[in-house]
Amino acid sequence: MAKQTVAEQLVDLLRKAGVERIYGVVGDSLNPVVDAVRRTPGVTWVQVRHEEAGAFAASAEAQLSGRLAVCAGSCGPGNLHLVNGLYDAHRSMAPVLGIAAQIPSAEIGTGYFQETHPDRTFAECSHCSELVSVPEQMPRAAQSAIQHAVGRSGVSVLSLPGDVAAKQAPGGAAELPLVAQRPTVRPGDAELAELAALVNGARRVTLFCGSGTQGAHQEVMRFAELVKSPVGHSLRGKEYIQYDNPFDVGMSGLLGYGAAYDAMHEADLLILLGTDFPYQAFLPDDVPTVQIDIRPENLGRRTTLDLAVWGDVRETLNCLIPLVQEKTDRRFLDRMLRRHADALEGVVSAYTRNVERHVPIHPEYVASVLDEEAADDAVFTVDTGMCNVWAARYLTPNGRRRVIGSFTHGSMANALPQAIGAQCLQPGRQVISMSGDGGFSMLMGDFLTLVQYALPVKVVLFNNSALGMIDLEMMVAGLPPYATSYTNPDFAAVARAMGAHGIRVEDPRGVRDALREAFRHPGPALVDVVTDPNALSIPPHITGKQVGGFAVSSSKLVLNGGVGRMVQMARSNLRNVPPGDYGSRFRR
Repeated sequence: MAKQTVAEQLVDLLRKAGVERIYGVVGDSLNPVVDAVRRTPGVTWVQVRHEEAGAFAASAEAQLSGRLAVCAGSCGPGNLHLVNGLYDAHRSMAPVLGIAAQIPSAEIGTGYFQETHPDRTFAECSHCSELVSVPEQMPRAAQSAIQHAVGRSGVSVLSLPGDVAAKQAPGGAAELPLVAQRPTVRPGDAELAELAALVNGARRVTLFCGSGTQGAHQEVMRFAELVKSPVGHSLRGKEYIQYDNPFDVGMSGLLGYGAAYDAMHEADLLILLGTDFPYQAFLPDDVPTVQIDIRPENLGRRTTLDLAVWGDVRETLNCLIPLVQEKTDRRFLDRMLRRHADALEGVVSAYTRNVERHVPIHPEYVASVLDEEAADDAVFTVDTGMCNVWAARYLTPNGRRRVIGSFTHGSMANALPQAIGAQCLQPGRQVISMSGDGGFSMLMGDFLTLVQYALPVKVVLFNNSALGMIDLEMMVAGLPPYATSYTNPDFAAVARAMGAHGIRVEDPRGVRDALREAFRHPGPALVDVVTDPNALSIPPHITGKQVGGFAVSSSKLVLNGGVGRMVQMARSNLRNVPPGDYGSRFRR
């Protein structure tokens, strides 16, 4: 059996676990690992400009593939840069392994140059964070880290001193069995029987769906048809549940729209499917509630439950459906569908007048055109802030598109590096980064990574020279916006200087042609769209005190703006609703 260094043994184990690339920045303590990658067929090194970008890229790859992805940083400052992207990966349930190189093992604890303790630093954002201090640890330490990341859907971190990585591994190549995917989990018969009794005893059931419904669209639709239930969703659940959904009543939360809030509060049974929706102000406190989740720690931590069900959504619904009696009364469902359509009609009008002549350009218009021009299987990566609003309201899911963002961690600057990971994984797929000017400029150096690897990512830059969401947060708190404006360059010219294709758009009549030009370009391209910083307005019917971030006590607050093709979707869902005017008094 061939002799290996510890670094070679680690990289070989990663290759056997299906890893094809490692994102990072080289550095002395990491050099044995980088050299092992150079000499290992099937694994490549993706040289990013900032380790944070590498961690975000790995997170996106893992979310798209469902497989382990890897990033790495050298000792001290190098691996510390991984922390934000790894927090995001962990909170997004992305199976990612971070390799944190460490100072020479004999110097740990002496205050040595660049000394940190990454095994402690990453403990809060990982399921497993261990220091490999002797070669004999490596095979089992790597196996444990991989299985924690894959089996628990999150981050693992291995801290590896450079001198240990360069030593010979005892015993040669490691042959260890590795977890490849998570199993399905179903509840016990007693829980299923109790859940069926609650459903059968309820007249008005509402389903609220999160990212845990991935892969369960068919089962959710079957169940909703069976119990005549409105189906709402969170932002992370949108891509999995809104398409081909005749029961859709929109999204709840600060970025929400439609009748999801009403359907949740007027039900006599609310079922939370695969969601850890954190905004308690939007959840009812007087409606019997059931939660179904693959992670038992999520059960009941947002709202009081009448029943907690531990299981994955698809398997649980498959077991539940035979136990449930079909309901014949669909008046509640029909009323919510009408109310949903009415609500969407009310918010659309503000952004359907003169949008093709408004300067600065309405960002809503840009998002709606982008939705129309993008490929049916495009991957969108979305910056935190106002880009979240435009993605939530304008991107139309269809079961093939993917939308990835920092939806739980809420980090700026995530979209561009996530696009790197998405494009590396699927070179022939259209990948679009919906970037804000604040987020893009924060990690703008990694636009060079697109150029270096000829990654055909299309960056659509919503350039309003402001931190728009922070403006909103200040205003709703009664504060004047302060220190939220930027002096920006011509980003299209910057892109061209970097060696990419750059287009600047200041006239709304040029938006569609600019997007088409960028999409036709075979390499990386940036469309710098100068948008209106005042496009987002606060509705006049605010009824409660609001606080920073996305947490609001005004649980009916909906940001004013259009909702794109969702109006047409809502109208089409009314085809089977009996004539009547259930929703007219709820017009907004």
